[in-house]
Amino acid sequence: MPAWDKSTSMSDAIAQIPDGARIMLGGFGVPGTPFLLIEELVRQGPRDLTIIKNDANEPGMGVDWLLAAGMVKRLITSHVGLNGNAVRMMNSGAIEVEFVAQGILAERIRTAGAGLKGFVTDIGIGTLLAEGKQRVEVDGETYLFEPALEADFALVHAACADVAGNLAYAATARNFNPLMAMAAECTIAEAETITPIGSIDPDAVHTPAPFVDHLVALAELTEVYGVVKR
Repeated sequence: MPAWDKSTSMSDAIAQIPDGARIMLGGFGVPGTPFLLIEELVRQGPRDLTIIKNDANEPGMGVDWLLAAGMVKRLITSHVGLNGNAVRMMNSGAIEVEFVAQGILAERIRTAGAGLKGFVTDIGIGTLLAEGKQRVEVDGETYLFEPALEADFALVHAACADVAGNLAYAATARNFNPLMAMAAECTIAEAETITPIGSIDPDAVHTPAPFVDHLVALAELTEVYGVVKR
């Protein structure tokens, strides 16, 4: 296999994830969520994970599988309201939850991918969101410092990839996936279709190959993906 061919088995890719890892999961609800990679993660069972995702999915899918398996120590997210299991675990202290406004979450991830330490913003000043955050004075105005958010691993879902790891996402699956692929030390992508190198038009590439470490082909999409109709 050529060195630039990043194809691997799902089990081998996920086996790299140890206890205590910080893992970004792409997706917004269902679109772009790497459900089969998450299933394999549950099967292998690393513990004390920090999960970074826009939402906690709904009961019986995605993040909820990790919660039910007792694998999550901390969840960094914008909302959990669609998942009563996540709400109960948060209220009981079974998991720690850090809420981050959606736009701030995206920018913290993007900033990490750009190699920066963080950014300043006036969003949240005078609200509960500002509690405990570092304040910065710029031109006589007060801003909040938001630190970059990075991870050990990112798991993303692509509609199409070439064997070198160039990724293209379908429709709204182009949400947190491109940002997270840049912000993690190791990115594992599942793809519905894998094609020869050079088969994806450069203008159609959403995540360039250098940001992808391992590529897993999906033989078929399971029922959980069926919420999205194309």
